[in-house]
Amino acid sequence: MRQGSGGQAVIRFRAAGVSLLLAHLLLVGWLTLRPLDVPWMTAANFSPFAGIRADMSLGPAAAAHRIGKELLLLAPLGVLLPMAGGRLFVSPWASLARTVAAGALISLGIELGQTGVPGQVVDVDSLILNTIGVALAHALFVPACRARLRRRTQDGIRVLPRAGREVPQGSTPTISGVGIAP
Repeated sequence: MRQGSGGQAVIRFRAAGVSLLLAHLLLVGWLTLRPLDVPWMTAANFSPFAGIRADMSLGPAAAAHRIGKELLLLAPLGVLLPMAGGRLFVSPWASLARTVAAGALISLGIELGQTGVPGQVVDVDSLILNTIGVALAHALFVPACRARLRRRTQDGIRVLPRAGREVPQGSTPTISGVGIAP
């Protein structure tokens, strides 16, 4: 099966992926880039894992809530980006690398966008946790879903032969009433 073949089902699958991806990005943009009215602001965090250590010192419940919130913010991108791509036959490692890179760039764009928003501060730990969330979601769901979809589509697909093996293809079709060209 060639990439992109599959007809209407692939088109609907990709359209759903793109629609859900845009809806999620709009929600994330609204949550992270809206101005907040706060009486005081913390300083920007540019040292990796400093915010995570500070969250851990608050206790297990508060740390789990704060860290979990950052992990889950962009985690749906781990599934929605490959879904919008619509590929079934792709290397799992290449897909993971592309998805994590795109998730990291989106997270970086959000963090850089927060520099101009009142009440929002830049936090490098958010970038790290958002990227880990994208990677975890991709690793947990995408390979299993692709394998299931591949099994489902293999029933109606004729597998192309590998190089070196010939498969009998029957007689050459002819069109009656058409002469041979001069």
